[in-house]
Amino acid sequence: MTKETGKTHIAAVAPVFNEQENIAELIRRLGEALGAVSDNYRIVLVDDGSKDATWQEIMASAKIDPRVLGLRFSRNFGQHVAIAAGLKAVDADWTVVLDGDLQDRPEVIPELYEKAQQGHDVVFVARESRPESAMYKLAQGIFYKTLRSMTGTDYNPAHGNFSIISRNVLKALNKVTENDRFYGGLVEWLGFPRATLKAKHGERFGGETSYSLLSRIKFAKNIIMSFSIRPLYAALIFGAIVTALSFVFGLVILFKALFFGFEVQGWASVMVSIYFVGGVQMVMIGMNGLYVGRIAEEVKNRPLYIIASTTDEEGP
Repeated sequence: MTKETGKTHIAAVAPVFNEQENIAELIRRLGEALGAVSDNYRIVLVDDGSKDATWQEIMASAKIDPRVLGLRFSRNFGQHVAIAAGLKAVDADWTVVLDGDLQDRPEVIPELYEKAQQGHDVVFVARESRPESAMYKLAQGIFYKTLRSMTGTDYNPAHGNFSIISRNVLKALNKVTENDRFYGGLVEWLGFPRATLKAKHGERFGGETSYSLLSRIKFAKNIIMSFSIRPLYAALIFGAIVTALSFVFGLVILFKALFFGFEVQGWASVMVSIYFVGGVQMVMIGMNGLYVGRIAEEVKNRPLYIIASTTDEEGP
């Protein structure tokens, strides 16, 4: 075991949303897993605006075990923002990030820790034997291929949030101030030495997932626009291609008019071309508008999240 240099040697951060059925089991299993690494551990749970009794469960556990810290958002800010809040509240040599539904099995934490001691600042879990449907896996594969092509990153689709990071990575992450967060992408962007640990994916202990198809699509859009301006380049290239084709088509029409005479025809093709070019222009304008909108959100400089309450009387 490495030398313990911080107030806490190892901590776990888990965002939770409507997970009242999972809190007690999550804390129990996290305590056993972290305790196998060090007695000097901390558990941070961030309630992302739950509508059920999640916060009451967290408060009850925190009263029993002072190593449990709960943070409650004033509303739902998003899973990755909740991770950012949890990381801000941590002062540990090593920090584990995982989902709160127990599909990320806490029992893997000692293995993650041992892997990190081999000289890695970051170790991500590559999830095996995932229970999702074939349709979901197909959609996920399409999403990550699009993500890689649009952002220029090589993010592993087997990775989720389940990972361990060193104090250096924690400090670097806490310096990132942008509003749209993607934990895995930011960790990769930082560039610290990293490794992968393969582990079996767990099953949800209780309740149902809050992620819908629409929320996943919205999240994918935010990720792509946060990490790359390639969509703007793609729009520019596509616009240049359409312009070149239109120029060639114009030359063909002029050639036919000069040497073969001009006759009125092709009304349908003209209308289709007009609607097509108009649609392309609207898409390009809309894409630019999205980026301008993101700039407007950033310059407002609003807080990333609002903490309504905490289980720690001294505050996070």
